[in-house]
Amino acid sequence: MRMVLGESTDQTIRRAPRSTTDMRADDIPEGPRHLLRALRHRNYRLFFIGQLISVSGTWMQSVAQSWLVYRLTGSAVWLGVVSFVALLPVFALAPLGGALADRRRRHRIILITQCLSMALALTLGVLTLSGRIELWQVLTLASALGVVNAADIPARQAFVVELVGKQDLLNAIALNSSVFNMARIVGPALAGLIVAAVGEGWCFIANGLSYIIVIAALLRMRLPPPSPTEIAEPLLRHLAGGFRYVRATPPVRALLLLLGLMSVMAMPYTVLMPIFAGDILHGGPNSLGILMAASGIGALSGALLLAARRGATGLGSWVLGAAAGLGVSLILFAHSRQLWLSVLLLVPVGFCMMVQMASSNTLIQVMVPDHLRGRVMAIYSMMFMGMAPFGALFAGTVASRLSAPATVTIGGVACLGAAALFGRRLPALRAQARALIIGEQMVGGDPPQQLTGSGIKRDT
Repeated sequence: MRMVLGESTDQTIRRAPRSTTDMRADDIPEGPRHLLRALRHRNYRLFFIGQLISVSGTWMQSVAQSWLVYRLTGSAVWLGVVSFVALLPVFALAPLGGALADRRRRHRIILITQCLSMALALTLGVLTLSGRIELWQVLTLASALGVVNAADIPARQAFVVELVGKQDLLNAIALNSSVFNMARIVGPALAGLIVAAVGEGWCFIANGLSYIIVIAALLRMRLPPPSPTEIAEPLLRHLAGGFRYVRATPPVRALLLLLGLMSVMAMPYTVLMPIFAGDILHGGPNSLGILMAASGIGALSGALLLAARRGATGLGSWVLGAAAGLGVSLILFAHSRQLWLSVLLLVPVGFCMMVQMASSNTLIQVMVPDHLRGRVMAIYSMMFMGMAPFGALFAGTVASRLSAPATVTIGGVACLGAAALFGRRLPALRAQARALIIGEQMVGGDPPQQLTGSGIKRDT
């Protein structure tokens, strides 16, 4: 849809196709339903429901796998190694996955990756329940899942705009984050109970079965037939286009660098969580589930706060505040020796991490051109998840030589330093970000006030 300059917003909305939308934007009342406005799109509702079930299973598997590795090895280093091999393929192969997402139908890519993820989860479950599970098998399956995710994550990130359009993109990203973090509360808590009662294997089986819901939801979507596109550009040159765009676009580059540093220095606290739960706080699987759920509660709060926003205005300042808040919260958590205090401190950790991640995602998506979306979101995946294996390996190594609390403290200090550098550059980045956002809104036919609230008057 292209907007003729001078048309009113209402006229533009009335011209919008209704194939995947059940109601117009001006039909949505104010109040709590405003938080769920992206759900008026039928395809997004299916996507949302499928994710709500499946991501809970994914979190169950993540917690159960960490506990399994710690039970088999008793080593912080091996916790880091398993995370490393699971996430390294995202760093190495995500650019290829992003190029694939810009050259092939994203819906089909996601359908294939979900089927493969289900098979890997069920295989891990059967091996664990048989009692023959060994560390090399966990490493192999974790690495295979990483390869699948390298194709899945860029396609999934770029697919959201096809489900809701740019008008509801901010809300859809926030709701996706809400799903992720509702699952982050439910999944670890269930994993702690199941592991304590019957062992890790049933968590892996439950995760595998949860993919059935996602696959069914994807098959029920009503999508327009794909428009034939001929991309004559060689694959490697096409792939490099995303890197060229990021290098030439300072606001996007700055957001991605800050996100990458957070992934290396801050996110590895989750890798060390079994050590905090077992050795430092003197708990067990239930304590691990409670700690992970507390972080999920904070992240869910951050996602809901973002869902209530009407536009991208001011999100740059939110990114800065979240990075600084994450650093302070991690330092305080590292020095806690009481379970209840650690639980309370993990709430702002989850809140700040989610606000930074989702705000960065939104700002990048409203700045990037559609034809580059898959490749740029692949670089986002590299920074957010692909850098995490290096952080996990770093955390496991440092924790084995110093301690888990010292490692988390180092990560918190690094976040504070990165926030200070980003804050110094933020004023210079705002004008560039405004120009990019307005340019993409004009090209896409979206009135500027649709994505930026009451126009771009404040900082981005």
